[in-house]
Amino acid sequence: MQLTKEQEAKFKKLGINSISELALLIPHSYEDYRLQEKLIPHANQLIDATVESVYRAPNSIQITFFAHNFGHRVTGVLFRPKPYMMHQFKVGDRDYYYGMIECKIGNCSMSMPRKVTSIGQITPKYKSALRSDVMFRLTRELLNFENLREERLPEKIIEEVLALHFPTLEVLQNRELSQEAVEALKYLELYNYMKQLSLKRRYFQPLVSKRGFYDAFVNSLPFQLTDEQLKTIQDIQKDFAKSVAAKRMIVGDVGSGKTMVILAAAIMMMPQRSILMAPTTILANQLYEEALKYLPRMKIALVTNKRKKASLEEYDFIIGTHALLYRELPEAALVMVDEQHRFGTQQRNMLEKLISKGEKKPHFLQFSATPIPRTLAMIESAHIDVSLITSTPYKKDIDSRVIHKSDFKDLLLHIKREIEKKNQILIVYPLVEQSEVLDYQSIDEAREYWERNFKNVYITHGKDKEKEQVLLDFRDNGDILISTTVVEVGISLPRLTTVVIVGAERLGLSTLHQLRGRVSRTGLKGYCFLYTNQKSSERLDEFVKTSSGFDIANLDLKYRKSGDLLKGINQSGSQFKWVDFIEDTQIVQKVKEDLLLLPKSD
Repeated sequence: MQLTKEQEAKFKKLGINSISELALLIPHSYEDYRLQEKLIPHANQLIDATVESVYRAPNSIQITFFAHNFGHRVTGVLFRPKPYMMHQFKVGDRDYYYGMIECKIGNCSMSMPRKVTSIGQITPKYKSALRSDVMFRLTRELLNFENLREERLPEKIIEEVLALHFPTLEVLQNRELSQEAVEALKYLELYNYMKQLSLKRRYFQPLVSKRGFYDAFVNSLPFQLTDEQLKTIQDIQKDFAKSVAAKRMIVGDVGSGKTMVILAAAIMMMPQRSILMAPTTILANQLYEEALKYLPRMKIALVTNKRKKASLEEYDFIIGTHALLYRELPEAALVMVDEQHRFGTQQRNMLEKLISKGEKKPHFLQFSATPIPRTLAMIESAHIDVSLITSTPYKKDIDSRVIHKSDFKDLLLHIKREIEKKNQILIVYPLVEQSEVLDYQSIDEAREYWERNFKNVYITHGKDKEKEQVLLDFRDNGDILISTTVVEVGISLPRLTTVVIVGAERLGLSTLHQLRGRVSRTGLKGYCFLYTNQKSSERLDEFVKTSSGFDIANLDLKYRKSGDLLKGINQSGSQFKWVDFIEDTQIVQKVKEDLLLLPKSD
């Protein structure tokens, strides 16, 4: 339906784009403007009344009404009246007035009575960027069955939502929304959001469409891939064979073996070229070493700021940091990015240009080690295909505990024992420098203690320009690493068995999970200590019982607003008012199925 310019201006003020979004802005209350013959004390009511007298006091006006529908006198009281109210009540006038009626010992009063013209109906009241009466008129102009059906909403949803805007007596009597109404609002909220996401998706022809093979690579590995790794590789294989360029996000828990999926994708794309971009030099180096080890027949290049600029034409697989964005790159049929959210906006824009040359596009895969709830993955699939790797090739044996000041002696004994076994310790502090606000030591305050009492102590943080070198030196020679959350994702530390997180309650659960994931990478017994000054923390207690990143993502939903999570994925920050990501998987699935019936955008 085509909106008028005036309606468009109102939509802009409300921050909405469609009639179905208007339907979501439901009334916050209703007023019953039907005339009753029975007086209901302690309720808002309409009276058909004649003004018998008006008395003006310094801060109020008292009006005596004779209510014809009740055959009873009612005293109206206006507190701190505005000037225009003075002229609304003239002795002898007969009109309809509305307000809250209270009766005591036969005397009835109506507080803040106001004149009403639209009688005989239940009128919804709105709280929005528009005045309630303007909003009321807008909903009457645009909200109807035909307009909502045009947006391809199911009939049952339309009926439930319209009943909230055009209320019956049943809606008025129900103090709370019915379950059917709430489910309709959840559906509508998801439908609007996922439809917008799907409209953002663009479909392009791929540079290459082919059926790649991965069996020989998988069979050559000295270990077995998990079912979920294989399923993800098969998803990618199907993507490559389609007539549209792939756009897929692979979300895997810490240690779930995403590297093998990356290598399988590069193998399937042969003899065409693949490019992989990683957020740090250390990560790029690790991926390069793994590729050399498991893809002996491929010509592989590593591109970092330290490498000389030479032609890359001869290589099958180019792995690098963001330095790739500043090089002359040969055409690649597949572009992959690891931990895309860790690149800056400018770098992401440059990457977008890299994968968007010409009419045809390379296949695009992005990998993330930050698990998201299944429901969120389903929502995101309206915009980008999603594969989840929820299991790990081997089960990690990590003990997690919440500790306090009284446990410090035991913690020191544990650290000494682990160092005697040639294992390594990571201690994460919340800040680099001292803070007046925070009740925890910073790295600067704590380092003197650790350096005095232990050997081979290494220190780094986010602003440390040498942090990658410090991590490499620690890996080879260190006992204790003191750091901020800079090690959340990155270097593999095979001997790291213990992480101590100071002020753990200040960090998101997914960050705690990433830090815990640094430990026990090679099957050693691991320990994660969450140090807090809080006497108790339900969040931390739940965290130590949970090892799956995807379960932790659900816990994160429980303790954070859904919009925060969405912000991390597509920068929308869209706040869901009705949807519960943990409980409403079935509604999400239904919306997803219904949206697949919509024609794809060009």
